[in-house]
Amino acid sequence: MNYSFLDFLTLAGSLGMFLYGMKTMSEGLQKAAGDRLRNILSVMTTNRFTGVLTGFLITALIQSSSATTVMVVSFVNAGLLSLSQSVGVIMGANVGTTVTAWVISILGFKMDISVFALPLIGISIPFLFAKKSRNKSWGEFIMGFALLFLGLSYLKSSVPDLQSNPQALSFIQNYTSMGYASLLIFLSVGTLLTVIVQSSSATIAITLIMCVQRWIPFEMAMAMVLGENIGTTITANLAALSANTSAKRAAIAHLMFNVLGVCWCMAVFYPFTDMISWIVSQGPGDPHELERFLSTLDPQTVSLISSDAELTDTHLIALREKMLTLQVSVSYGLSLFHTMFNISNVFIMIWFTRFYVRICSAIIKSSPKPEEEFQLKHISSGLLSTSELSLTQAKKEIVVFSERMCRMFDMVKSLLHEKDDETFLHTYNRIEKYEQISDRMEVEIANYLTCVLEGRLSAKGKNNVRVMLRVVSEIESIGDSCNNLARTVKRRNDAKATFTDEQNHCIEHMFAIVDATLVHMNRLLRQHEISNDDLMRSYNLENEINSYRNMLKNKHIENLNDRKYKYSDAVYYMDIISECEKTGDYILNVVQAEAEAEKGF
Repeated sequence: MNYSFLDFLTLAGSLGMFLYGMKTMSEGLQKAAGDRLRNILSVMTTNRFTGVLTGFLITALIQSSSATTVMVVSFVNAGLLSLSQSVGVIMGANVGTTVTAWVISILGFKMDISVFALPLIGISIPFLFAKKSRNKSWGEFIMGFALLFLGLSYLKSSVPDLQSNPQALSFIQNYTSMGYASLLIFLSVGTLLTVIVQSSSATIAITLIMCVQRWIPFEMAMAMVLGENIGTTITANLAALSANTSAKRAAIAHLMFNVLGVCWCMAVFYPFTDMISWIVSQGPGDPHELERFLSTLDPQTVSLISSDAELTDTHLIALREKMLTLQVSVSYGLSLFHTMFNISNVFIMIWFTRFYVRICSAIIKSSPKPEEEFQLKHISSGLLSTSELSLTQAKKEIVVFSERMCRMFDMVKSLLHEKDDETFLHTYNRIEKYEQISDRMEVEIANYLTCVLEGRLSAKGKNNVRVMLRVVSEIESIGDSCNNLARTVKRRNDAKATFTDEQNHCIEHMFAIVDATLVHMNRLLRQHEISNDDLMRSYNLENEINSYRNMLKNKHIENLNDRKYKYSDAVYYMDIISECEKTGDYILNVVQAEAEAEKGF
């Protein structure tokens, strides 16, 4: 068989085009409907049954169970889904991914969809150059769809012509007649292939081609499909390596679901596959008939009817038509097996959701850390699945960041009148630790958002990232101000300075306004929309801080002239008031940034 290195590169390039088409199609749809997908995933998971439906719908849409499961792991990591909810969604995702095999079987083997690939690319061009971000995303979706089937067409035509060289298959034939051992070998091959390619949809397509080209028998192809179900779990488990405990449990649940499913299917493999063959025989034909049909023909005839050459001999034309029909029956058989296995697995395993939760909790034990230990709760560099869908985790982490600053300000308030030196020092050290954490949180969130920005984002998504980067910077400035306030109080205590009752009352009132402003900011960060009333309240609170600061400055001069307190004591007093006013500015900047993001500035 003459198969050069250039032919191998052509095969690799065909697979690359298939994978790139699938990635472009998936990302285009996610950018066009990213918010809707997030809302569906976070709302339609009230119980295990709606969770299964949700996982099925989203995976059927974005054509990637890996993307869905990584998204689920991310949402568990972000606290948007519980572990039990995630199990249902993962089950549905396994059923949803079978849609890809059916699309390839119906369109890729029954008709030459590549004929429409270039016209589809032509249709996508105006969308790609449209001004609206959503139209561009739909253009990417159409382009990806065309490239996917163009890649599939090249993949089918660039595989080695093993039919004319049966001796090349001799090493495979040695492993196809060993009973269950053969099944285990091909199951392992399917698992390994999916781990390498990182796409079960791509490996399903490869398996379909290998089977219809008679590289492997129908039963061995079904064993490979089972292995591909295990291999696809590696993506979510890799993503969960640097995630929190709940996310790791969700990834393990995905692995357990598929492994246990493969175990019961292997136990009833031959009766199950016989049922599949019988069902397909009622339609296109017996999937085993292709192998029997081609074995009756000589290699030259097989080569002729398998090629794209135009035939004039009516006998050869009839043979080619029969071969194509039998190829469709094989592809339908594998697609049906893939679907029936996953549906049956869901029907069996859905009743053991709580069992999965208990087992995963026992395998991955929680390790609670003190509040002062730095650890991001909702985002991790390992969980960058799809850029558009990673924004939810970043938003959730920013809310945690702002809540941490609220607690930090509460500590500052407690320092003002603390008389016990040991308690004062303990609280002051906690504030300093919080300030260090805020610096690290700013850097980690900013790095995460930068990575997201490097991905394929819509214009709205890019704007949201820019706003989040600004918000994170302003929140960190709030932490700096809290630390400065604590230092000022400590310097006052070290200098044995004292405040009058009037000064204490004024500081307490200023703290109360700043605290109200902080609470209002946190509430707005948790909301999906900021109304004009919410924005106006933020402006009013900030104006109140400014007016009160100005009034205290004027009164301060009068009090100094009247010698109501020492000038050395007054320095610390006015430093606290001025720092509170700065804090109010940073808080307003956060709210303004969020409001501008919603208006699309």
